[in-house]
Amino acid sequence: MRWIWVAALAVCVDAGAAVGGSAPVPELTAEQIVEKNVAARGGLEAWRKIQTMVWIGHMESEHAPAPGMQFTLEQKRPNKTRFELRGPGEKNVRMFDGTQGWKLGPAHEGQPGVRPYTPQELKFAQDTQGIDGPLIDYQAKGNTVTLEGAEQIEGQKAYRLNVRLASGESHHVWIDAQNFLDIKVDRRIETPSGTVATVAVFYRHFKTVEGLQIPSVIETGVGSGRQPDRMVIERVALNARLNDREFTHSDERVRRQGIATGVRTRPPLGQAPMEPSTLTAAPGPDPASGQK
Repeated sequence: MRWIWVAALAVCVDAGAAVGGSAPVPELTAEQIVEKNVAARGGLEAWRKIQTMVWIGHMESEHAPAPGMQFTLEQKRPNKTRFELRGPGEKNVRMFDGTQGWKLGPAHEGQPGVRPYTPQELKFAQDTQGIDGPLIDYQAKGNTVTLEGAEQIEGQKAYRLNVRLASGESHHVWIDAQNFLDIKVDRRIETPSGTVATVAVFYRHFKTVEGLQIPSVIETGVGSGRQPDRMVIERVALNARLNDREFTHSDERVRRQGIATGVRTRPPLGQAPMEPSTLTAAPGPDPASGQK
C-alpha cells in the first residue's frame, strides 16, 4: 500500500499539475506575502496556541484497496505524527515521534507487521514541519523564504515562494494573490526505488475551525490524466489530549493492540484519545460555490 505513504504523510502524492507562464515579479516582498498568509490562516498567536491537531476523514483514490477508507491523522508539537488508515479487516498505521518512524500493518509477503521507516521516509517526515507548515514562524524554524515570481495556478494568480528548510531541503509554496491562502506546495523527494520525484499537494475548500483556516480537501495527482487522489477532512480537533505513546513504537504495545495482525483495537472513530466535545465539523465543499 505504497500510496498510503504518498497520500498521507505529506498528505501528498506524485504531481503533474499544469502551471501557467510566469508573470512579472509582484511588488510585495516575500516577507509581506508570508505575513499576509499567516494572517489569512488565523494569525500567528492563534497558531502558536495549537499544541495538537487531529483530522478525521476518508481517502478517495483509485489505488485504494477499498473505497472511502477512513483515516485519523494526529499531530503533536513539535513534530509528532500518527496516521491510521482503516479498511475492511485491515488497519495500517504510520507513526513518527519526531526522531524515528515506524510502519505497522498486516504481515504479508514475508514482511514483518512492524517495520522502521526507510531513510527516505524518515527524512521526509523530519522535513514535514509539523502542525502549521513551513511558513508560520518560519524564522524560528530556521527556514528562509524567497519570492520567485507570480504564476497562474488553475486560473488563479499565485505568488511562488521558494522555502529553504533548516535541513537544506527546498520546496515551493504557491500563495493565492487574492486571499493569501495556500494553493499548492511541492517538494523533491527520493522514492523507495531511489529515483527523485516532485510531490505536489493542492489545498482546497478552506473552512474556519475555531478561527483558523484549514483545508477540507487535500488533492494530489492533479493533471495526471486520471482521477486525483483526495483526502477529505470531515472533522477537526484542536488541542485534544494526545498521549506521547501514540507516536512511538513499543513491541509490547503493538502486540497487545494487535496492530501486527491488522486487528482493529483502537477506540471507534471520534472517541478517545480525543474528547468528542473537541471535534469540529469540517463540512464538505459546496459544488455550487466554486470555492477552492
